[in-house]
Amino acid sequence: MPSPLIECVPNFSEARRPEVIESIQAAILSVRAVRVLDRHSDLDHNRTVITFVGPPEAVEQAAFRAIKCAAELINLDQHTGEHPRIGATDVVPFVPVSDVSMAECIEIARRLGKRVGEELGIPVYLYEEAATRPDRQNLENLRRGQYEGLKSEIETNLERAPDFGPARLGPAGATVIGARAFLIAYNVYLTTDEVAIAEKIARAIRHSSGGLRYVKALGLLVDGRAQVSMNLTDFRKTAVARVQELIRREASRYGVGIHHSELVGLIPEDALVEAAVWHLQLDQFKSEQILEKRLATLQNAEGTQEASYSTTFLDALAAGTAAPGGGSAAAYAGSMAAALVAMVARLTIGKRKYVQVEPQMKAILERAEDLRAKLNAAVQEDASAYKAVMATFQLPRTTPDEVSAFEAALESATLKAAEVPLEVARMAVEVLELAYQVIESGNINAISDGGSAAALAGAAEGCRSQCADQHRQLERQDSG
Repeated sequence: MPSPLIECVPNFSEARRPEVIESIQAAILSVRAVRVLDRHSDLDHNRTVITFVGPPEAVEQAAFRAIKCAAELINLDQHTGEHPRIGATDVVPFVPVSDVSMAECIEIARRLGKRVGEELGIPVYLYEEAATRPDRQNLENLRRGQYEGLKSEIETNLERAPDFGPARLGPAGATVIGARAFLIAYNVYLTTDEVAIAEKIARAIRHSSGGLRYVKALGLLVDGRAQVSMNLTDFRKTAVARVQELIRREASRYGVGIHHSELVGLIPEDALVEAAVWHLQLDQFKSEQILEKRLATLQNAEGTQEASYSTTFLDALAAGTAAPGGGSAAAYAGSMAAALVAMVARLTIGKRKYVQVEPQMKAILERAEDLRAKLNAAVQEDASAYKAVMATFQLPRTTPDEVSAFEAALESATLKAAEVPLEVARMAVEVLELAYQVIESGNINAISDGGSAAALAGAAEGCRSQCADQHRQLERQDSG
């Protein structure tokens, strides 16, 4: 049976400060069982899209942490960009992937919206399948006037009152949350810088103005080129190739062509296969004719398919990259130590010989599992924090304002990079204390496992403290 799996594709109004995006991604990955599949940032749009998946409860929690982090780091009063937006976390869609219904995604969207409104004080609007009103199903209706327009209307116009949260905007703006089917974000760049042409083409192809069904489109100026920016909401009913050819035909009316196209995030394999079949006119084509699909079918049947699409932590650690490194390894050691403590506790609970210490072992087990989850999340947090520090050194420093911005970004990133190892060192000390308890009172047959836990926890604590010192030295060297 497939495991319940949901995709979440939040859009954040930031792309020009990599340390901010690293922090948001770290917040997402701090939730166990969540995996980030893709991250796309556009400097002209000043917008980043992160795609992650996981079990429903984990995805919901990760989305909340991302919204909270973005609200703390992004100020819409200081934000500019080509793409329409009303919030620091502009839109958060939930997409059913496997063993999850659309109804369940709707419930998640509404539950998250209520929590964001109550706990973070951010106005929330529900859209698409989760919308509470027909006129709020379409995202463009909710974004009308963007952040600035909504700010002037939300307190006085009842039509713009949020579904959850206060009827007023702070610097984090508002957030749109919903549930929908899989969407392809697809952009086509033209051989011109006349944005008016892109706007005319967008008007011709989008459904709301008489174009193709399941197509939403805008005309923008990106990277010095006119861009037709699109959301294709059902590729099976309106194929990507058909959209592309209509844009090509409309562009020819204005004496321009297609320069190149761009995906934002992920696309289903079937959409690409369909486009290839359409262009090559393979009328008798069957998906089984794809070599990789045939091989995968054979490998699954023989039970020999390997997890080639996922890289283990040890593989990543051995790679020739700066992160993950020693800090992540120390957090991993700490999580293994907590796992061993939990193991010894479980081997003690239920044994007649150790009935007197059973309450103690149950408490140790609960705390060890909590620490194991947090230390495991810290493996990625440490790597992300280090990357955020390194990213600040790519910022320009040619003017006094740029130097000031660099110094502020470096201070913030370095503080985070020091906080992570210090917190892990603290947790490692706690694991060490639990290890001593299971060694003293736990099942004698597992005493060596308790000893291994203590050794791993001690190594994690020592290494993490050293990493924190190194991060602080890095900041002092740069300031010097």
